[in-house]
Amino acid sequence: MLRVGYPVVIPAALFAGFPKEVELIPLSNKLDRDIDIDVWIPDPYPTRAQRIVPHLRGVKLVLSLMAGTEWIPGAMGPHVTICNARGAHNISTAECTLTLILSSLKYMPLYQQMQTAGEWKRRFEAPTHYAQVTGDAEPHYPPIMHEELTGKRVLLVGYGSIGKEIERMLVPFHVELTRVARAPRTSPEVHPVSELDALLPRAEIVILILPSTAESRHLINGARLALLKQGTLLVNAARGPVVDTDALVDALNAGRIRAALDVTDPEPLPDGHPLWKCPNLVITPHIGGSTPMFAPRSVKTAEEELRRYLAGEPLHNVVQAAI
Repeated sequence: MLRVGYPVVIPAALFAGFPKEVELIPLSNKLDRDIDIDVWIPDPYPTRAQRIVPHLRGVKLVLSLMAGTEWIPGAMGPHVTICNARGAHNISTAECTLTLILSSLKYMPLYQQMQTAGEWKRRFEAPTHYAQVTGDAEPHYPPIMHEELTGKRVLLVGYGSIGKEIERMLVPFHVELTRVARAPRTSPEVHPVSELDALLPRAEIVILILPSTAESRHLINGARLALLKQGTLLVNAARGPVVDTDALVDALNAGRIRAALDVTDPEPLPDGHPLWKCPNLVITPHIGGSTPMFAPRSVKTAEEELRRYLAGEPLHNVVQAAI
């Protein structure tokens, strides 16, 4: 009987479809004794999951409920196979990314302030906002109250399963999409990261949706932010360290670009951090995957991976193969 440990905070009913050949072991994040399990499904919150790592014995396979698994290899060592939940969070993260883009282009923060203040006349701050952000000081009549996504030049940096879902959702907006990934591909065309510097100056929207690795740390740094045209919207739906926070703060305070972030570095973003007060910025607190479908989809992904494991079939979402 394969012993599978799972976080007690996730309803047991979601595991009802798991194979009968497994024994499900609910694990509290306050676990204070050693326990033998073969497969571990960690708590989605790393700080909680990490608390019980010292008490786990015999783990051969980790089935993460998250797309990102940055902390797990270091915690579990090289002799454990690790799989992520690739595909489980495509829809929720892609929808969040699209919402961040539209919120920025439609000036939702400004209009939320107007609603909170109960001052209709503040709508006339929008034309000034448009001119300051884009550098377009030409007179417009009627006054410009928001911008359009349709037809924008979008640079999609990262072309995994979530990147492809973002692309699918952008189709109705007829954007001009350019894809970037670690290595070039054809059909569809994907540019290598080595061409990023040449591609950034033309983009009107830059979407980051790539893994956090040593290579991607500060991929967007001060030099690359300087390549962006006036008013470019930078959207980080990946991981905070992909962007150099200090350089981003400088670029935002200089009024050169705008940004929408679901992730930050550091994270959580501390009270009083300068990023909170930057202009032309929308921040959400890393909520991209957190919809009512998070647990059902990710648990189902783990279930399907576990069935392959029991059948001796190749696993689909391996991010680390045991050595």
